Amino acid sequence: MPRRAYAIIVAGFFTVSIAYSIRYAYGLLLPEMLPAWGISKTEAGIIFAVYFVVYLVSSPLVGALADRFNNRLILTLFTLLLASGALLMARAASVLQASIFFSLAGLGNAAAWVPVAALVQKWVPAQRKGLALSLVTMGVGFGVPFWSLILPPVVARFNWQAGWLCLGGFGLGVAVLNALLVRNPPAEPVQAATRSEAPAAPPAAYLELFRDPKLWIIGTAYLFVGFNVLVPFTFMAVYAREGLQFSYAVSTRFVAVITLFGIVSQLVLGAWSDKVGRLRIMILCGTVMGLGCLGMACFRGLWALYAMAMFYGLGYGAIWAMYGTAASDYFAKDNTGSVVGIWTVFLGLGSIVSPVLCGWVIDTTGNYSNVFLLGLASGLLSAVLLLPLLKTPVRQL
Repeated sequence: MPRRAYAIIVAGFFTVSIAYSIRYAYGLLLPEMLPAWGISKTEAGIIFAVYFVVYLVSSPLVGALADRFNNRLILTLFTLLLASGALLMARAASVLQASIFFSLAGLGNAAAWVPVAALVQKWVPAQRKGLALSLVTMGVGFGVPFWSLILPPVVARFNWQAGWLCLGGFGLGVAVLNALLVRNPPAEPVQAATRSEAPAAPPAAYLELFRDPKLWIIGTAYLFVGFNVLVPFTFMAVYAREGLQFSYAVSTRFVAVITLFGIVSQLVLGAWSDKVGRLRIMILCGTVMGLGCLGMACFRGLWALYAMAMFYGLGYGAIWAMYGTAASDYFAKDNTGSVVGIWTVFLGLGSIVSPVLCGWVIDTTGNYSNVFLLGLASGLLSAVLLLPLLKTPVRQL
């Protein structure tokens, strides 16, 4: 690989790390924010849903921009927006303020996955794309556990606002790193081709993509993945703190365990996907995530829940790289960013519905187990939907 490809992987690692750390810090800080704000679980879910509405609307646009404009400018600017949203969350005192401030972080997060996934695939050789994207997504596996260990003592020493300030400050540093390391991929050599072989204009390219059933099948599976992930990442810490009466520090560790074991998944399943195919790993991950949620619904003991978090992490870790890399497996390279952007809309829909529905279920029934059963159903559905595509050939290996 060219040296710049390694720099892109490093920048992508830290960009993904802070983006998802800020996203999931909401669930980590929620047990402390709920009593401070005096809001219901449904209202807490609405704040997170607004974040994903902005993320959903902006992701396709940012993905298309990443295919055609300066990647360094896009990643630097949107990482600054991400950091600003986290810093402003420290000043939030109501549902409305938190929704507005966190939506700014959602806008910034739109450039922290789609352009990164597309850029890595354009710099890295085809036979190493699965491994490269897995290395980038390991940023989540290192970042979220790191902050889950940092935030409890920060909150204990100061308050939950200080946690957001720390996250926002780190985000500003990542924006500087992107400005230094990110570059556009080298232009591909122009080949003699007929007009019919030339890349389609953006509107025509989108129309062609929309006619492909693979776009809709994989996108719908991604929707259920988005729903599933937000179940433990939004309410696991609150469940452990309020439902099981664990300490705040212990309650935040379940998310850390999920992401730590996600590293194992990224390393093993990411490399394995280059041999057995992305689709089989996506099916495996969805199944494991669903069964992990089932275990969280059934068990109450500390170590049993740790075991379920470990198991869930083995499915969760590789899932993002698999869907990101599948874009270039089934669609033209020039449309990679657009395809990932469209799929991210599906992901966003699941992520919007999940925290609101789960929060409403908790408020209505007073039972946390029901939301984990919803996680079981969504995980298994994401796997079942992909089964008909197993015989579909990929564009390149």
